[in-house]
Amino acid sequence: MKVLLISPVFHGYWSAFAAALEALELDVAVHCYDAGGIGNALAHRAPGSAFAARVRGAATAAAIRALAETDPDAVLVVKGDALEADWWHALAASGARSALWLYDELARMRYDDEKLGTVDRVFSYSPDDTRTLQGRGIDAAVLPDGFDALTAFTPRPSHRTSFIGARYPERERLLRVLSEAGEAVEAYGREWSRSPWDVLRTARWRGAGVPAHGDVDRATYFGVMAGSAATLNIHGDGHDGFSMRTYEAPGVGALQLIDRPDVAQHYEVGSETLVFRSDEELVDQVRRARRDESWARGIREAGRRRTLAEHTLVHRMREVRAAWA
Repeated sequence: MKVLLISPVFHGYWSAFAAALEALELDVAVHCYDAGGIGNALAHRAPGSAFAARVRGAATAAAIRALAETDPDAVLVVKGDALEADWWHALAASGARSALWLYDELARMRYDDEKLGTVDRVFSYSPDDTRTLQGRGIDAAVLPDGFDALTAFTPRPSHRTSFIGARYPERERLLRVLSEAGEAVEAYGREWSRSPWDVLRTARWRGAGVPAHGDVDRATYFGVMAGSAATLNIHGDGHDGFSMRTYEAPGVGALQLIDRPDVAQHYEVGSETLVFRSDEELVDQVRRARRDESWARGIREAGRRRTLAEHTLVHRMREVRAAWA
């Protein structure tokens, strides 16, 4: 089966999605609809502008060309809300089997029922959004994020607790809580970084007050998480789906500390991953991880086993392939 993957660049995850499809012996072509650097970045900052409309129009035309040139048997669109109606009409007219995978909440995307109704199935990482779509008559199913088990990495041993991701107030606050309690921490991502280029492009003029690094590729941050004393996964409010990090951290053998008790639907809390419900509990768990390496190692190993058995991107793409069948 020839598959066309239409995906955002989004931290290079398109390559992990493509590799997972190829692991299922599918012939995969990839088109990243938002490749193009600064133009797409500017359009994202001003989505209602005439310039953003031109960028979306160009992205739509390029995706339609990729569809015509590839002539696929099936198409998987990831996120895709930057593509205009012409793309969805072309996809429906192509005769290819189709699926859309949403890794963000509908409220944060530009979709209407007409666009969503053109694909054979909508997959969402959000159970709430899935129920909403089903209630509106759209063929929808939950498809959680997953772990890219096909990317090799080398653990980078460290006594610090790590955080990899965007800089939000609650994430910054919790890193400071740990730091002020005497625990060593570090953060990764351009919004944390103090390099002049990162400061300029993010307009984060004030530092977070914790050791920080810029963006790193997936293999590098896998190694950081695996080698850290523990790694934080902080969702905050407004999310009912679980981020990629939820599966990546245990997948690489890291000791994950997550702020979502409902992670119990995917992992056994206390033996495969850890949940914190307060600042005090977070500090206590980090301190125990440093003191009791045997306890921490058992959780790391169990979390990795569960992830490799149930939560890889190959598992997720297998569900997409089944929908096409």
